[in-house]
Amino acid sequence: MTTESPMRKGRPKWRTVIPAALLFFAALVVWEVIVRAFEVPAYILPSPTEILTELIAEGRSLTTDLGWTMLEAVLGFLAGSSAAFLAAVIFVHVPIVERAAFPWAIVLQTVPIVAIAPLLTIWFGFTLVPKVVIAAIICFFPVLVNTTRGLRSVSGEALELMSVLSARRSSIFWRLRIPSSLPYVFAGLRVAATLSVIGAIVAEFTGSDRGIGYVIVQAAYRIDTRLMFAGIALSSLGGILFFNIIGWLEKAAIRWPDARMEDQ
Repeated sequence: MTTESPMRKGRPKWRTVIPAALLFFAALVVWEVIVRAFEVPAYILPSPTEILTELIAEGRSLTTDLGWTMLEAVLGFLAGSSAAFLAAVIFVHVPIVERAAFPWAIVLQTVPIVAIAPLLTIWFGFTLVPKVVIAAIICFFPVLVNTTRGLRSVSGEALELMSVLSARRSSIFWRLRIPSSLPYVFAGLRVAATLSVIGAIVAEFTGSDRGIGYVIVQAAYRIDTRLMFAGIALSSLGGILFFNIIGWLEKAAIRWPDARMEDQ
């Protein structure tokens, strides 16, 4: 864990946000200028102003689809992260289970989500279930790896002290391992938050009648590039929002700023 300098601790939030915002708006300006200067057809590459116009025109419908996609993502995030946390706890306390199951967790991670999405749609139909399952699968591995590492990050001296004090195994877990693991757990949750949105959208590609993934597929069939970009922009917005919500939860749960990912 890195040690933060006093000067960096006092850095105002705007000094982090403004450079990224300036770069974003500069990229939009360059994009707009290139499209207009070279008269690029909208079906190949619409300008940012055309995408914004589409977002305003289809705002209500797209917002409803984004809400559906985020519901799938959040449910998958909760299911996948909970399963990963439970698996990590078992791995730490029963090493033989880790040796048997961890290679299969890696195999699950390497299976292309696009390949298994149609199978899940066949098994569970055009319901919410396959989207949630895919979002859960994609969230599982980063939370598992980070939580396992976090639960093992307890120093030997601390464990020895608890042993001298005749602390129970449950006390060591709740009072030592859990607090020590929180920075790692939230690092995994942040990664999983953005991945869950991607997983939900990929699942919607293969069998859905609503959601941002469905909007993008339908727009592609009609070569409606403006709507495609509008859907992509909204999905990115959803992922960023979810990522920041986890960040706010991290700040509420971890009282020592040096341990937070965003402060490092």
